[in-house]
Amino acid sequence: MAKNTGKTTCLNHLIRRLRNEGRHCAVTSIGVDGEERDVLYRTPKPRITVHEGMLFVTSETDFTNRECPAETLAVSDRSTPLGRLVTARAQGTGTVVLSGPSDSQWLCETLADLKRRGASLTLVDGALSRMSLASPAVTDALILCTGAALTGILPELIRQTQFRCTLIDLNAVEPPLAAPLQMLGSGVWIFDEINGNHLKLTNSVFTGYETAGYPVTAEGSLPAEYPVAAPTLYVSGAVTEPFFKTLSARRYAGTTLIVRDFTRLFIEPATYEKFTRRGGHIRVLQKAALLAVCTNPVAPQGQRFDPLLLRNALRNALPWPVYDVMQKD
Repeated sequence: MAKNTGKTTCLNHLIRRLRNEGRHCAVTSIGVDGEERDVLYRTPKPRITVHEGMLFVTSETDFTNRECPAETLAVSDRSTPLGRLVTARAQGTGTVVLSGPSDSQWLCETLADLKRRGASLTLVDGALSRMSLASPAVTDALILCTGAALTGILPELIRQTQFRCTLIDLNAVEPPLAAPLQMLGSGVWIFDEINGNHLKLTNSVFTGYETAGYPVTAEGSLPAEYPVAAPTLYVSGAVTEPFFKTLSARRYAGTTLIVRDFTRLFIEPATYEKFTRRGGHIRVLQKAALLAVCTNPVAPQGQRFDPLLLRNALRNALPWPVYDVMQKD
């Protein structure tokens, strides 16, 4: 939900618990993580601890600077700003900086390679600005980290976390409907769920609607009339605020919007609430699996909550398990 909400602390906790259960997971990240100090606030950050037998993927630079013995298994052909990626197996306990694949497709290939090498479970350290790795097309499940770094106002923290969880938990379309939509290319499509017909309106939510005789309209808007009432729209790419505000207009009330997954939605809570109040619905082709929410009651900016107050407030507000990994239940 924000920088410094405790995701690396959560990752280290998971690694430790899995090791105690006799499981050696693999670890990597999207981009750079695990650095000694936060690059924005310059506050000390927990390093990522690996144990003997664990697989990990990081850049050449960070592999060279690791603080654990390790065997090199492979070096990638592609390179990141910190060098090529090194796949390694830890030969003892120590710490490492994770700087993994720089895009989701490369991450998918890395996860597949780790599985071929025997990893039954891979943990991916996330990043606020890289929500795409939480897509169900990339990873099987996610843990959401939230806390005082997001906001020092408890009701607002709960509201924002609830909203993110709502998007993650959007229902998937039925398989008979998902199959034909998966085959459609990029753009905005209108779909007749009864007859299975579809019509492409435009190549992007950011362009005018010139398809099928519709007049060109303002950016982010829709044609004045639809060929069917209360339409179902499918958008293959990202959906942003201007497009949602158009869907909230009275003449588009009752629209069902389908997107690939929750990571394609860039929308504020108020806009979402207005859309749903007018009868709108959002569904996804692939539903994400939210396993739990973890809390961090302290922020480097100085604001803090009582740990039990924050955890219990979110437990009362959410149907998912909520943990503070630094506290005992």
